[in-house]
Amino acid sequence: MINEKGLKTYSKKERNMYFIGMAGQNCIYSTISCILAYYFQFTILIPAATVSIFMTIARVWDAFNDPMMGTIVDRTRTKWGKCRPYLLFVPIPVSILTTLCFTNFGFYNADAGMSGKNLLIVLWSAVIYILWGMTYTAGDIPLWGITALMTEDSEDRNKLLSFARIAGGVGAALPYVGAQSIALGLGKFFAQKVGNDAQGEKIGFFVSALVLSLIGGALFQLAGLHTEEKIAPSEEKHTLKENFALMWKNKPFRQVLLSGILSSPASLVMIAATPLITYYYSNKSGTLYLVYIVILGGAIFLGQFGAMALVPKILEHTTKKKAYNYSRLLSVIPYLTIFVLYLISPQGMNRPIFVAIAFVIFVIAGASLGITNVLQSIMIADAVDYEEYHNGIRPDGVFFSGQTFIAKLTAGIATILSGIAYSVVGFSDANVAKVNEYIANGGIARENPEFSKYMGLLFFLVSVPPAIGNLLAAIPTWNYCLDDDEHRRIIGELNERRHEAEELQKAEASEKI
Repeated sequence: MINEKGLKTYSKKERNMYFIGMAGQNCIYSTISCILAYYFQFTILIPAATVSIFMTIARVWDAFNDPMMGTIVDRTRTKWGKCRPYLLFVPIPVSILTTLCFTNFGFYNADAGMSGKNLLIVLWSAVIYILWGMTYTAGDIPLWGITALMTEDSEDRNKLLSFARIAGGVGAALPYVGAQSIALGLGKFFAQKVGNDAQGEKIGFFVSALVLSLIGGALFQLAGLHTEEKIAPSEEKHTLKENFALMWKNKPFRQVLLSGILSSPASLVMIAATPLITYYYSNKSGTLYLVYIVILGGAIFLGQFGAMALVPKILEHTTKKKAYNYSRLLSVIPYLTIFVLYLISPQGMNRPIFVAIAFVIFVIAGASLGITNVLQSIMIADAVDYEEYHNGIRPDGVFFSGQTFIAKLTAGIATILSGIAYSVVGFSDANVAKVNEYIANGGIARENPEFSKYMGLLFFLVSVPPAIGNLLAAIPTWNYCLDDDEHRRIIGELNERRHEAEELQKAEASEKI
């Protein structure tokens, strides 16, 4: 399709199918990111330190595996292009492995130590999670990388990336809102069938993951079936070592990468949100969990979606650099406010007035997150253009692997931080079982002084570290080097070069005839 500027770009059908695929892929990712750590630590009772160690190792390995996959993508040449083949063949194995993450050999016994069945439980959890991460990466990098190949028009690309984030958020919302509540609700149902609360909850998580992985995988598949690459890959191919050097030498990309890594503590929000709502707000009630996740989680998504949709308009009035940095700084205030509210009313955060205040706070925090997420993708795509302009190559796969590298490395760092925090206050294995038993017998965890340090930790994790992470993230990009006027000049010259090359190819073909 040629747009009114005479540039090749995506059709409406391609755009829509890409968005649906993005939603499906994020449905799968959110299923893992929202409830798997909870399942390991609070359902099958693997110690917090053990969970954090193997999940951190898996995520850090997966993060460094991303540039490897990016290199493979950039070296791929097929009749479908370099990104699309992976979108065609990865969704099915990802769905299967997502479900397998919620299978195991029983419950960890804190009295038995790391031997026998306990060792088998931990090894299975770690190995399946690592395999899931590697397979997911094989689809994630091409899914983002293809955005830079679907259009020659930078404005169309910015719109695609802005609404891709929204589509991803919509897909993530289903597990974010429903996975835990469905699992807990099914857990009560199955507990009546098997006569055991813990076993029922374990089955509930498996069924919840199975349903969501099937839905996500089916939608994810559509991106591969209905998209097309418009920009031909450069002929030059690089080794992994050369690509690492390429990533680091590209100054705008390096600044975005460092900003993302420094934001690592902000990822604690996603890690701690599920246990916070499960234990403090809903007291392990599936129905109440759904209510509070819709209110509090919905606030984040409301702010996020609204801000994402507005990014193209925001960029008409300010620069990417200012929008990115000020959004980071803006989020510091609402996160810190959450912890201040908890200190004011440690046992009353579920009161309507505090829930209403928290809703407003999370809308603001979500808006900041939405703007920075979209701008991160746009700035990485700009860095690809910068590299093509200066060196004649388009490392789409490698550079967009940087985006997933950031997400996974920050999640790994956040996971180890949460594991340390849980271990310090003792909210792990036997003590988790104690809280679960107390709730099963009719107690309310947030009202028991014995558990107050656990509740305080959960509120701390979703507030203070995220504030610090967003503050740190603005440091590398405060003097971001690729201003918007320079990028517009670069993209204009690149399109002229491409069209001249196409005309030359046509002329040479005509001469041969």
